[in-house]
Amino acid sequence: MAKNKFKNKYILRTGSVCCGIAAALTAAFSLAACEDFLDKAPDDRVELSTENQIVMLLTASYPDANYGWFCELSSDNIMDLNSEHYPIDGDAAQNLTHYNLGSSGRQDDECFRFEPVKSSTSGDTPGQLWSSYYLTINSVNEVLAAIDELSNKGRLMSDKLTAAKGEALLIRSYCHFVLVNVFSQAYKNEEASKSDIGIPYVTEVINTVDDTYSRSNVTETYKKIVADLEEGLKCISDINFEKPKYHFNENAAHAYACRVYLFTHQWQKAVEQANIVLGTDNTLLHPKFFDQAPLDDCSYLDDFANVWQNPNEYSNLMLIDTYSTIFRRSRYRYEQGGLCARSIYFHNAPMWRRWVGNPSAFVAGLFGSRDYGFEPGWIGEQFQYSDKVAGIGYAHTFRREFTLQELLLERAEAKVNLGDLAGASDDLCTYHLSTMNFSEKTKEVYSAQNGHLALTDEMIHSWFAKNTSSNYNCFDDWEFLKNMDPKWNIPAEAVPYMNCVNYWRRYETNFTGKRFFDLKRWGMEYYHVYGNNTSTGVQNDTIVMKWNDPRRALEIPQDAIAAGMEPSQPAALTTDTTSHIKPASFAIDEMRVK
Repeated sequence: MAKNKFKNKYILRTGSVCCGIAAALTAAFSLAACEDFLDKAPDDRVELSTENQIVMLLTASYPDANYGWFCELSSDNIMDLNSEHYPIDGDAAQNLTHYNLGSSGRQDDECFRFEPVKSSTSGDTPGQLWSSYYLTINSVNEVLAAIDELSNKGRLMSDKLTAAKGEALLIRSYCHFVLVNVFSQAYKNEEASKSDIGIPYVTEVINTVDDTYSRSNVTETYKKIVADLEEGLKCISDINFEKPKYHFNENAAHAYACRVYLFTHQWQKAVEQANIVLGTDNTLLHPKFFDQAPLDDCSYLDDFANVWQNPNEYSNLMLIDTYSTIFRRSRYRYEQGGLCARSIYFHNAPMWRRWVGNPSAFVAGLFGSRDYGFEPGWIGEQFQYSDKVAGIGYAHTFRREFTLQELLLERAEAKVNLGDLAGASDDLCTYHLSTMNFSEKTKEVYSAQNGHLALTDEMIHSWFAKNTSSNYNCFDDWEFLKNMDPKWNIPAEAVPYMNCVNYWRRYETNFTGKRFFDLKRWGMEYYHVYGNNTSTGVQNDTIVMKWNDPRRALEIPQDAIAAGMEPSQPAALTTDTTSHIKPASFAIDEMRVK
């Protein structure tokens, strides 16, 4: 199925490292088994004594778990097709309908209902993320320890070693950033976030089974994230990279810095970091935006995936190779149908003349149907065969973790909070132009059919001004932000711009899981409707997620709780802490191509 070759992964982690991480953070193995294993020096142990070995290990030291699916399930982007709902098409007869579909796995039921995911720690689950990210953290800690050892021996820090240190620090910072956004409450402010439980911030190599870890609090976690980030920025360069898009290259590092500063309300710093990549003249960005012309020649899922996930595409600032079947999982009971799809794609807007849906989405490659929901081409999987005759192998999905387009929206949001509404308007209008970077032939078609128009400041002031029945993702005001931070204020004149940011971010980050992060950090209230099909009909159960709901922090794996780790949701801890789940480290099974 796949047409691309995958980069080699050099598995250089020592056996004791893997055992220590599994025991201390996920309790995947019994203590006795670990102790027996630690008595032996594994054959594949690698001593990091040269620059090349250090750089090679960093090549493999990126997480291979994908938080996209379970975070989408936890957001307002996904609905239960078994609940009674209206059709996607606003021009269709508005009759309630429902289905009787099975989910792709019990873990999806748990996640959609905001329950601890106990049934699986395999692919596309919180358990896999936890295991993969902490194993990655331990790998980069090995690198940092090796660099310190070489330095202590009097060896001068070469440019290659300095760059390796910067990359390692950025990976460590990034992994903890994702973990805290998944398993903790969102950052509010320095004082309020001291009351919210954080995640273990691991800065030393784990070689024993008896290490203990404190989750500390969100404020302290972010302080360490920022410290690693800022130290990494001082050292980072592209000197070691043969394929920079698979690494924290310089552009990706500054894009990541912008995101961290945005999430911690350091607006000016966010703008400054974005400017390093974007510059300050938006007219120069147009040739750098994602080129949608090659999508005209795509017919199949892997064709679209190859275009979207292309490392040679300038706007893709950084790609992360993950083991994920997100595309397959989204084709069952939980889908982007009904009001979810209508809110993101299918609605009237001043940028097109009639109710047809966002033309950009259709060119992007939407798969599915109007009844059952849609999935975009940018999450298309690429298949790596382990046995072509048997038709088995591994499904890969490359996450476009940092892109030029998303960075532009992050800068626009920072500018809104700084009161620079003219600058925010310029960024938002430029972003919309980036979604129209079609081939000339496609431009002609959409201009003739739908009058595809460029977004203007006047449109922002009119259509995005307040919440009505026709403009989704808009609010009359953003007063709910003050629940997160009493000083967080969006004045009336800035409301249309913040609504526009929300509108485009929901589209741009669709199926990446980042919508869940936005809902948390903005304190937005949303709900899930869960359909229970019975002999007497359908009963809809509604779960409302208020800004301070403890379930916004997803529960850590049950094995970690059983090993003594403090849970994210104390009320969810039950007496049943026994786990019969296969360890996440070994849960990526071969599968048949479908």
